[in-house]
Amino acid sequence: MGTIRSFRDLVAWQKAYALVLATYKLTQAFPRDEQYGLSQQMRRAAVSVPSNIAEGCGRHSRVDYVRFLKTARGSMYELQTQFSIAADLGFLPANHAIHAQAAEAERVLNGLIRSLHERPETE
Repeated sequence: MGTIRSFRDLVAWQKAYALVLATYKLTQAFPRDEQYGLSQQMRRAAVSVPSNIAEGCGRHSRVDYVRFLKTARGSMYELQTQFSIAADLGFLPANHAIHAQAAEAERVLNGLIRSLHERPETE
């Protein structure tokens, strides 16, 4: 396990960032009439996840950091809901790899939140 010098070193940020890129690629294939609908909402939610992880990391306060991570988690849940909606509308297969990618990013983010809750207050 390496030293964290930047938010870019966080596995949670890396997985969330990769999910943004995958979301953009995925939504490019959505119907044209969804250009300003579901696809834009999905992109905003996806971008929110690594952005909040980075912002929280930059706050240098554990309380703020955890608050921003929880906001990121909320955006992750929003995005996963939107993937389900897209699948139900036939815009992507129900078993599309993006579902597993999002679940993995969520798992790592939850682990980061847990680790910050478990640290002693003196750090």
